[in-house]
Amino acid sequence: MKKFLILIFCFFTFAKSFALADRIKDMASIAGVRTNQLVGYGLVVGLAKTGDGSVELTKQSIASMIKQFGVIASNADINASNAANVMVTATLPPFAKPGQTIDVTVSTIGKAKSLKGGTLLMTAMKGADGQVYAIAQGNLVVGGLGVEGADGSSTIQGTPTVGRIPSGATVEKMVVTTFLEKDNIVLNLHKADFSQADKIAETINDTFGPEVATPLDSTSIKVRTPEKPSQKVSFIGLLENL
Repeated sequence: MKKFLILIFCFFTFAKSFALADRIKDMASIAGVRTNQLVGYGLVVGLAKTGDGSVELTKQSIASMIKQFGVIASNADINASNAANVMVTATLPPFAKPGQTIDVTVSTIGKAKSLKGGTLLMTAMKGADGQVYAIAQGNLVVGGLGVEGADGSSTIQGTPTVGRIPSGATVEKMVVTTFLEKDNIVLNLHKADFSQADKIAETINDTFGPEVATPLDSTSIKVRTPEKPSQKVSFIGLLENL
């Protein structure tokens, strides 16, 4: 009976230590493999009189947009109560390819009270370098709600001035990366720790062979990778799950 209890204790101790073990991918990221923020200035139309109204910037945007189709209109001829100026933001994942889609968030910058029922017109999404990486367009999904009474009273639930378009932007340009061309990758710990960096390097070397990984400081570990791109991808897949 005593031996049985000892075995049970050892089993649960082992199971607990295994459950608490962290994968490398949860503790570190690969240098250069990162997301990129995109932003664009756009126009939402189709609102039920909850738009910017008399905001001149919105009128200029409408006039500039319809001018592309050969229609000339002055700001005095335009009523922007059904339209709104917006900023469009998105996150471009690493290795995103042209033709893939990403979600976008649309936020008002004028006097619009709600984007419910609106449609975002074609909007160029730019990165920090000023280059266009995606094009956004589509119908907005708005979670908030705003209601006004005849006596001028109003109530707002959520945030009706912010909406989302799932898969609303199409990637047009890939972010250039030298990931496959380098002989080494660098793992950057989410939290600097000398002992953790040394332990990760030791674990990698125990698995793949000596001198594959070298800790550089409390944050970074340099790892030698295979030369062939296909082998490099497989290697990093195994590495991340150690």
